[in-house]
Amino acid sequence: MPPEDDEGRVRCHLDELLARRGMTLTRLSDLVGVSIVNLSVLKNDRARAVRFSTLTAICDALDCQVGDLLTIDR
Repeated sequence: MPPEDDEGRVRCHLDELLARRGMTLTRLSDLVGVSIVNLSVLKNDRARAVRFSTLTAICDALDCQVGDLLTIDR
């Protein structure tokens, strides 16, 4: 189990990536096959886990790398 102080350090930049591409969360949901609710949880940094297949689909749809989508606060 990770140390407690590591919780909440991962940041999702989905809002910024969507804005740069002029894409809505609804459109992304359609493209990747993930519910708007689940994407919203990820976007708002409330996700506890995310599947690699979901990350891959999001990155494909947004033409980005995982490191563009997720970062770790130091």
